[in-house]
Amino acid sequence: MGSTFGKIFKIHTYGESHGPALGVIIEGCPAGLVIDEAFIAEELARRKPGQSKITTQRKEGDDFEILSGVFEGKSTGSPISIVIRNKDQKSKDYSHIADKFRPSHADYTFQAKYGLRDYRGGGRSSARETVARVASGAIAKMLLHHYGINCQAFVSQVGTLKLEKAYTELDLSQTENNIVRCPDGEVAEQMIALIDQTRKQRDTIGGIVTGIIQGVPAGLGEPVFDKLHAVLGQAMLSINAVKGFEYGSGFEGVKMNGSAHNDVFEQEEGKVKTRTNYSGGVQGGISNGQDIYFNVAFKPVATIMQDQESINASGEAVTVSGKGRHDPCVVPRAVPIVEAMSALVIADYLLISRSNRL
Repeated sequence: MGSTFGKIFKIHTYGESHGPALGVIIEGCPAGLVIDEAFIAEELARRKPGQSKITTQRKEGDDFEILSGVFEGKSTGSPISIVIRNKDQKSKDYSHIADKFRPSHADYTFQAKYGLRDYRGGGRSSARETVARVASGAIAKMLLHHYGINCQAFVSQVGTLKLEKAYTELDLSQTENNIVRCPDGEVAEQMIALIDQTRKQRDTIGGIVTGIIQGVPAGLGEPVFDKLHAVLGQAMLSINAVKGFEYGSGFEGVKMNGSAHNDVFEQEEGKVKTRTNYSGGVQGGISNGQDIYFNVAFKPVATIMQDQESINASGEAVTVSGKGRHDPCVVPRAVPIVEAMSALVIADYLLISRSNRL
């Protein structure tokens, strides 16, 4: 339960951080889609650990194998199964917290819910689960590319260091040119220095990833409970360490009057557009054809390389010592995860839209 996402383009992920493998089963992918395995590998490489000095040093190649649903390079219409085997687990790094509840982790809540927990790297609650999302998101991106839809993301804030430019003022092709994945090179260097300084202090820091979805046609989404922005919010809030989601003008919109915030419709070269886009491409829960843009807030990584007070399963006071290999800041590796979840949402609604009218 809770491991399935989507209605037509549906994924089911499985596996644990220190188990033999993780994977995903994708249902609903239309037959005949060209499956570019090199692209899947590229997307997984963007998420994988050990990329740089500002990420965890766990060494996982994240090699994958497609077990079903693809024949002669194309989807067959049957479920696509992808497996990624773990190769660099160091479970002994976690033996010291086998009966201890780490601050701000899922240790206590998993114990309360299931009566037991996999303490090795957090088991199912580990962010390593997102490798399966990125693999399936790569296939969703291939489907969206067929319709001219593009999902992009970048780091827009680390701690209090914020990229002040709007995404429309940036050259997003520069995002992958630095290890923090910020499209402004000057700000990126400052972010890298801040993360590295935090790492040396044996601490962690949070940040914001901004997502943009372009080329979405008008009419995707549902008007009540399954509003497009609501499902996007669910998708983003399901990512480990996410504490906030806003789209369009977001919380800044409360500072404006309606006369300034309203997006005026106009027609340009036979197409309906809006003069501004404070709505973030969604109105009434349905896409209006403009860019969909949003921010995703990530907390500081909960595992820090410092001693912390806590309790154990017997309620006794204990000291939790920080060990293992962990990110000092999760946002650089979260960029492809945000893109993957965006692609999964839009791919699902694109297929749902086929049944909405004659």
